[in-house]
Amino acid sequence: MISLSYVSMQLVHNSFRIAIEIKLVEEEALEGIEESEMDEMWSYVSKKANQRWLWHAINRLAGQVLAYIFGQRKYEVFLKLKKLLEPFEIKKYCTDGWGAYERNLSPEEHEWGKEKLRELNGST
Repeated sequence: MISLSYVSMQLVHNSFRIAIEIKLVEEEALEGIEESEMDEMWSYVSKKANQRWLWHAINRLAGQVLAYIFGQRKYEVFLKLKKLLEPFEIKKYCTDGWGAYERNLSPEEHEWGKEKLRELNGST
């Protein structure tokens, strides 16, 4: 059986191209990930009122992108990302502690604080 590992996508407005990359991994290779870092970032199209949010998660040990999703900064989008991460059997999520994480991750599986986001924020 094959499971989706991650989807990489570039989306550019109007006359530009869209590139999609889908990588697959064997289900047997998924043994569970000790820690994942999750964060969200935003940009805008034309004006700041047109915000576009990217939610993403990486394998903290390997630095590999596990999954990401585009949407608004709402907990429903986080839940979609969490659903994409289910095949990885993640034991601990490291986040910045934003409300969507706090409300939807149990204290046992959640560590929060900006210092926990080493990979996503560019520090090691």
